[in-house]
Parts: sequence; C-alpha cells; structure tokens
Amino acid sequence: MLTHISIKNLALVDQLSWQLGKGLIGVTGETGAGKSVIVGALKLVLGERATKGMIRTGESSCTVEAVFELKNVGEINRILEDAGIEACDGNQLIIRRVLGQSSNKQWVNNSSATINVLKSLGEHLVDLHGPHDHQSLLSVERQLAMLDAYASVQNEREAYRGVYAKWRSKRSELESLQKSEQANEQEIDLLRFQVNEIDEAELKPAEESEIEERYKRASNSTRLVECSGQIAGILAHEVNERLSEVQKLARELEHIDSGSVELLGGLYSAIVELQELERSMADYSESLDIDPSEALALENRINTFETLKRKYGPSLEDVLEHHAKASERLDTIENRGDKIDALKSEVQSLADKVQTAGAKLGAKRKKFAPKLAKEIAHHIKELGFKQASFELDIVPHTEASANGLEGVDFQFGPNPGEPLKPLRQVASSGEISRVMLAVKSALAEQDATPLMVFDEIDANVGGEIARAVGEKMAVLGQKHQVVSITHFPQVAAVAAEHFVVEKLVEGGRTRSTLVAVTGEQRIAELVRMLGGGDGVQARAMAESLLV
Repeated sequence: MLTHISIKNLALVDQLSWQLGKGLIGVTGETGAGKSVIVGALKLVLGERATKGMIRTGESSCTVEAVFELKNVGEINRILEDAGIEACDGNQLIIRRVLGQSSNKQWVNNSSATINVLKSLGEHLVDLHGPHDHQSLLSVERQLAMLDAYASVQNEREAYRGVYAKWRSKRSELESLQKSEQANEQEIDLLRFQVNEIDEAELKPAEESEIEERYKRASNSTRLVECSGQIAGILAHEVNERLSEVQKLARELEHIDSGSVELLGGLYSAIVELQELERSMADYSESLDIDPSEALALENRINTFETLKRKYGPSLEDVLEHHAKASERLDTIENRGDKIDALKSEVQSLADKVQTAGAKLGAKRKKFAPKLAKEIAHHIKELGFKQASFELDIVPHTEASANGLEGVDFQFGPNPGEPLKPLRQVASSGEISRVMLAVKSALAEQDATPLMVFDEIDANVGGEIARAVGEKMAVLGQKHQVVSITHFPQVAAVAAEHFVVEKLVEGGRTRSTLVAVTGEQRIAELVRMLGGGDGVQARAMAESLLV
C-alpha cells in the first residue's frame, strides 16, 4: 500500500505531505481546487511523461516522493535486480522524482533509475482509472486478460505462448525461403569465391599477433646479430679486462684490511653475472638464422591478413564470421529444396503442439467464463442494474493467435427483453463505469495490485447509484487500498478516511492544500457537496450518510 506521498512545487501545490491508511480513502474538493494534482503526482511516480509546465510558477524544480509498504516484494525486487538497483529494505519501496527546468531525475531506493524502471514498477503498484480509462474495458484483448486473471491460467498461457512463438518463427522462416527468388549465378559465384578465399587462408584468430612478432624479428635479423655481437665483444674484451684489474685490487684491499671483505661481497657475484651475460649474448647471436625467405613468407602472410580484413572486416574474427554467414547462405541456396522440406516438417510439428497447448488453455477459459460472468452480473445488480444480463461469449479464432485459439467478448443487456450485445455497442459512459467497477470487484481476489485509484469514475452516475458505487469501493478496500477522487457525498461518506483539497490565496499566491476531515469538518464538507449551504435538512442528510 501507499503509506506516504510528498509533493513540492507541483502546479498549485507548494508543499504537501500526505499519510495514507488502509481501506477506501475519499478525496473531495471544489472544482479547480487541485484534486488533479494528486493524480498527477502519482502518475509522475509511475513514470508518466513530465513537462516543465508542471513546475510551480517561480520555482526551478518540483519533487514527488512516494513510499510503499508491500506485502510481497518478490516481483518488485526482481525488477530492481534486473535494473541493477538495490533491493527493498524489508517491505519498503521508495520512489522519488525531480523535474527541473533543464533535466529530470528519478531514484528508486536512493539509486538512480530510468523512466522505464518506474513504469515497470508502476504496473505492479497502482491500478489507476480516470474518467476515460474505463474505455479499456471495451477492448476484447483487455477482456481476455481479465478472464485469464480470474481463471488463473498463467502457466497454461505461458506454455502456449512459448510454443506459439517458435511456430511463428519457423513459419516465417519457411515463408521467406519459399517466396524468395532463386539466387542468380552471379551471387552463387561470389559466395563461392568468398568462402574459398577464406578457406585457402586457413585462418587461426590467435596466430596474427604471433606472425607479426616473428616477422618483426626476421625482418630485423641482421641488426639483431650486430647488436648482440657487439654486446658480447665489449663484455669479452673491454669489460672483462677491466674487471680483472678490479679483482686484483680487491684482493689486495682485503689482504690489507679484512674489514673490507663485506663491502666487496657483491663484486664477485656481479662479475659472475657479467660473464654469464657475455656467454648468453654470444649464444643469442649465433642462434639468429638470417633467412630472407622466412621474412618474405611472413610478410606475405601478413599481407593476406590485411587483404581479407579490408574485404570482410576489421579483424580476423570478423573475417571468420563473414565466412560462416557466406557458407550458410551458400548452403541454403544450394540445398534449398531439402531445407524447405525440413522446415515444413518442423512447422507442422510445432503447429500440432500449438493446437494441443491452445486446447488446454481454452478448456480452462471455457470452464471459468460462466463463473466470472455470474460474479460480474451479481456485482452489476448491486450497482443499480437490477434486471440487466451479462455473459462472456467465447469466440473461436479461425487461426491461432498470440493469446490462444479463442477470444472473449463481454455481452451486456441493460434492458430486459432485449438481446445481449457486445458491451462496446450498447453501454453508455456511466454504464461502462459501473461495469468496470463490477469487474474489479469480481477480480478482487486475483488482482495483486496493492493500490487502486478511481479518479472521478462516478462522474456519469446518478445520486441514487453513487451510494452503491461507494459501498462497492469500500468492499474493494477490504482487500486493496483504494483512493477515490469524487464529487459525490455518497461515495465520500463511506470512506475509511476523508481528505479535502482546498485552494487558498495567501500573499498574492494561490496554493492547494490537502487536509484530513473528521467530525464536524467532515459533515460540513458533505453538506457542501450536497449543495445545502447551512441548511438543517442538508446537515441531517449528511449525518445520515455517515451512519
């Protein structure tokens, strides 16, 4: 549930801190007071598009922060983990968004996040319905999703979609191969030339650096012999002669002063190392085999590398990758008939699996469709449609689709004696609002979304029905946290908590505030909503609504 939301410098709100409880929460206020700012702040938290015009006039930025306490953080933590964001501390999730004049930033649990992360989280946190959002109920895809949620067919649906995706992929591959024109001789010749050229090079990705190093040595072998020979000669004729004199003087020094022995300890090891270096240089010089043909062969190998890289890619790995693709394309062309036959067999096998998985999914849908229809009809009657009829019509597809072998169409008959018709054809805006609320009530057990927000969805219903709408929302509030922004006192009166948005003018500036109302304040707000002024009758009616 949403436990706290703070808003700073958003539209008419300069500073607002809102603590929310459980159950149904009613939000009321006069038209233009700023109730839409509450929904706007929630939409920002959910990753909705933001503009600089949302920032309060005269301010450089606005901030919205929401704190959620969640019963099950498993799915939320999975989303955070995929985004590289720290998991929730216990069951608490904190989302913060800052809009600036030049840039926008957002954080989740104090870690920087993208808008897409906020949107992904929002799908699991809040179910928001505005005056026009109930139009989604008219979508047959949305109706099917509702039935699937009620029937708990997630496993069957995922199994179906997995095999369906494979079938579509293979079918597309087959159609592409069947429709493609026979490759011309020029393309075949080119592919063969490319494959043969790379084959003849007998490339090994790791050999390039080794060949280059060997070429460097071979092409400079004369100079290497000269350098190593000179080092050996200097050590043998110049350094060693001088070292003999040094050794003679050292022995004399030790004979005169035995204390100098320790000082001269490193001299003898140095002489040994220099003598060893002389022998090593002599051996190295003799090992260098000056072979012009080797240098030429290595140079030709490097030229082969460079030629292939200019044609097929910046590295030998790219050249080999091109070879693999050209070989596959050539094989496809030359063995086109065999591949078509193999794909046909594979496509048919997958098509059979699609039918099997689809039949299993469809059977469960058909089993639960009448149950869901009966439950929705029950809630519809409680919302004022005393003699209305409601059914779920399972519609078989002529061909398998991504969602199964069938669809669903909500059939609604608000008037007795008239045939049921698709909901989108017969329901008015006010009727659709109530049907949507009935569907939400029927799916309350299956819907894991912790917060539901209804933004003036009761705008097109009458006063008598408004009480039923409010009571239905209150029942929903037993399983979810429900926020209802409403103009109807009948809805606000059944809320567990009641907040009023007020617009104040102070110091020449307008600002919106949100205050909790109880007791006399709540009665006064209900009287205002009833349009009763200070009348005794209006007050008595307001008090009766709270009973």
